[in-house]
Amino acid sequence: MTEGPDGEYVTYVRGRLTWLRKVAYLLCHDWHRADDLVQITITSLYLHWRKVRAADNIDGYVRRTLIHTFLSERRSRWASRVTLLAQPPEATSPASDDVTRIALRTALAAIAPRQRAVLVLRFYCDLSVEATADALGCSAGTVKSQSARGLAALRRVWQAPEPTSTTAREE
Repeated sequence: MTEGPDGEYVTYVRGRLTWLRKVAYLLCHDWHRADDLVQITITSLYLHWRKVRAADNIDGYVRRTLIHTFLSERRSRWASRVTLLAQPPEATSPASDDVTRIALRTALAAIAPRQRAVLVLRFYCDLSVEATADALGCSAGTVKSQSARGLAALRRVWQAPEPTSTTAREE
């Protein structure tokens, strides 16, 4: 490994790549798009590494960059022109309750991107309201309202009745 800023960058990215990929996946629910988001984020990180390494909270800076990349992609024309088909999520690690995890990810995918970003930052990344507001570049009140709306939408999706299969009638 090289010494100096490039070595520090490489060490940082190697240590955080799995975490970044998981957060990106929770935002977009597609491993390929998550990889794209992470790639854009770490490229931006490399371009601004001098500024980033001087930051008090490098993880916060990187997380904010990832969230902004995700939200920016959702606002672009590409997102409105391209229809992505739902696929079952790939397992990243064995879980005790795969059905619940898949159902939660499916429900999370059904809510608005900004609300999803707030919920991921607040409850997966365990950020405070203020830290989430800082990461998203909005007020604490916006985080609270988006969190409440996101949780309500998540509850509606989670509790929606599953379609029942019709059986052939006996004649």
